Amino acid sequence: MDLSTTVATDPAPDSATASEAAGDGRPADLVFLSGPVHTVDPARSRASAVAVRGDRIVAVGHDAEVRDLVGPATEVVDLRGKLLIPGFQDAHVHPVGAGLELAQCDLSAADTAAEYRELIAAYAAAHPRAPWITGGGWSLEAFPGGMPTREFLDALVPDRPVFLVNRDHHGGWANSRALELAGLSARTPDPADGRIERDADGRPSGMLQEGAMGLVGELIPEPTLAERTAGLLRAQRVLHSYGVTAWQDAMLGRAPGLVDASPAYAAAVDAGTLTARVTGALWWDRSRGAEQIPELLAKREVLTGGRLRATSVKIMQDGIAENHTAAMLSPYLTACGCASGNSGISFIEPEELCRYVTLLDAEGFQVHFHALGDRAVREALDAVEAARRAHGLRDTRPHLAHLQVVHPEDVPRFRRLGATANIQALWAAHEPQMDELTIPFLGAERAGWQYPFGDLLRAGATMAAGSDWPVSSPDPLAALHVAVNRRTPDGPSSAPVFLPEQRIDLGSALAAYTAGSAYVNHLDDTGSVQRGKLADLVVLDRDPFDGPSEEIAATRVLQTFVGGHRVYAADDA
Repeated sequence: MDLSTTVATDPAPDSATASEAAGDGRPADLVFLSGPVHTVDPARSRASAVAVRGDRIVAVGHDAEVRDLVGPATEVVDLRGKLLIPGFQDAHVHPVGAGLELAQCDLSAADTAAEYRELIAAYAAAHPRAPWITGGGWSLEAFPGGMPTREFLDALVPDRPVFLVNRDHHGGWANSRALELAGLSARTPDPADGRIERDADGRPSGMLQEGAMGLVGELIPEPTLAERTAGLLRAQRVLHSYGVTAWQDAMLGRAPGLVDASPAYAAAVDAGTLTARVTGALWWDRSRGAEQIPELLAKREVLTGGRLRATSVKIMQDGIAENHTAAMLSPYLTACGCASGNSGISFIEPEELCRYVTLLDAEGFQVHFHALGDRAVREALDAVEAARRAHGLRDTRPHLAHLQVVHPEDVPRFRRLGATANIQALWAAHEPQMDELTIPFLGAERAGWQYPFGDLLRAGATMAAGSDWPVSSPDPLAALHVAVNRRTPDGPSSAPVFLPEQRIDLGSALAAYTAGSAYVNHLDDTGSVQRGKLADLVVLDRDPFDGPSEEIAATRVLQTFVGGHRVYAADDA
């Protein structure tokens, strides 16, 4: 896809319409028999057989209803009790960045400072000619107060700059050489949208929060187009292996410390290698205002073709709770339990946010908010309300991602405003980052408002789901496990349940990760197993509805299909 021209939509392979797929007795190309099938169709939630012709589902029913569509050339998948479901759709993910990090100094599989020391030293030794050591995936809880130091890195790599983004991608860890190259000193002021952590003498300690990441990140040589495209395809393979058939990329554009994924998608569309269906969320540059909207409109045209549609705009309204940059209605607490002078950062002034969202809504853009603290959630909902007041309930389907802290008064507003709650369920559990870096600084009442999935569901909110990979695992089944149990999959069975009243049932969680995300992605002919819909399907190795909820995360994906074409098969499928 040439970034300077508009790309015509490629009719293949999704060329069949629902009416053409309605079935006329001709043999199917692909048939699944001997289910169960979990359809996510409220009118018929369970079946045992599905037939596919071309890229569409032509029959859903019992074996006897579908077997007549098996012909000499039909591929038959005998489910033998394994569960067939609609493809998962990740409503908030960063595949290009994730794929790039897998090829860099990847710390995501480790959890301790000692492990990080070994991995960083080994990577630096294996790449002696690399001008920079980059990568990330380290956990805040591995260091006191979530604050690693430049000296730790200096002991491992004293002669080259090092910059490693943490697991949540809201902070970066730099060695002294990187800080020197960026010209950072005790006299350097904090940027408006970030913070330079400092030692006792006021010098940069090595940790850069939020917008301060860009002070070093802008110096790092950008990955080439070939490297970005390889990262996208590497990530696509991983996502397909977890049953993900479509996603919303939560950032197309350049942000502090992060690369623009757009050219990689354009190249993959041109090469015909983008097998997933992708909605792109164009990055809203918070240092600018409404003057960037014409540029976003032009990017929407350029980046819409094949299986890519850049029809959303991502607005990041705040940071994260662990580093106290998530925007809160009242101040964070200090270590002694007293009110601090910090309530987090609203990256865009609320009045301006309302204006920008109303203008974007007028242009038919969906707005995809990062809203983590209760003040950011309220400001985002206020902006949606302003757009609804101006234009009515247009089919722009705004959604708020993360929703860590939601004031109870704002929960009913999601349904009233038609704003989708986009949840990252894997975070809703007791773990060191929650118990040591979050709860003590929120206070008891506010800590009880975290990840209110049950309240949102009971209030009638539309729910979608995503992973935020590489911040956390891209495995939807692990996320479903936490949504249902409010415990981590690898935690002890004796671990306390995190806010048990906010648990949701498996059917609702699965619907969020399929039909709910399909709604957010404007992929209305996906998300459920129904006649006439696209054959985006996943075969699991078991039916998790039939087992104990504590074993949901043990479920594995055996096969993944997009438009009736197999894009992943496990070795034992």
